[in-house]
Amino acid sequence: MLGEMVIDGVDVPEDGSAGDLAADLLVRVADGDQQAFAELYDMLSSRVFGLILRVLVNRSQSEEVLQEVFLEVWQSAARFAPNKGQGRTWILTIAHRRAVDRVRASQASADRDVKAGIRDLGIAHDSVAEQVELSMAGEQVVAALGMLPEAQREALVLAYYGGYSQSEIAVLSKTPLGTIKTRMRDGLTRLRSEMGVIA
Repeated sequence: MLGEMVIDGVDVPEDGSAGDLAADLLVRVADGDQQAFAELYDMLSSRVFGLILRVLVNRSQSEEVLQEVFLEVWQSAARFAPNKGQGRTWILTIAHRRAVDRVRASQASADRDVKAGIRDLGIAHDSVAEQVELSMAGEQVVAALGMLPEAQREALVLAYYGGYSQSEIAVLSKTPLGTIKTRMRDGLTRLRSEMGVIA
């Protein structure tokens, strides 16, 4: 059994070996190993589900996206490059992308419904304006994240969508804690700038 330590109340592997284990399992999954896929699912599904739920809020949609994520992992495991990053981070990135895609699809549908409601039912303007404003803010955050350098974006996604602490991100990415703090600080500063927020 892997040795673990507790960081900010969360069990984390002492030497980043869980990340390596995820990578090893992904390599086996790429070869069609169903047992490795089951182990990978058992190891990461709750964390992946938590990330998706933070983005979508809706539990049933999150369960659907979780299944989509692991289907994509099964089908595209051969594209994972162990020398380019942690297996866990690769899977969380897929999960975040799929969750954001679902949000965009839901927002597009909601926007169509709102426009139809205004046209057909004459809904009060204030509630419609508020809903559209929230939808636009979500799109703006996603667009601004896309403008960040990869290292900053990864740190922020793991922190805010994955629920990882700075210490956990440092362990997962095998990066000094000070570097992670700098990436997050610089990333947040650039996010504010991209979104036109005055600090």
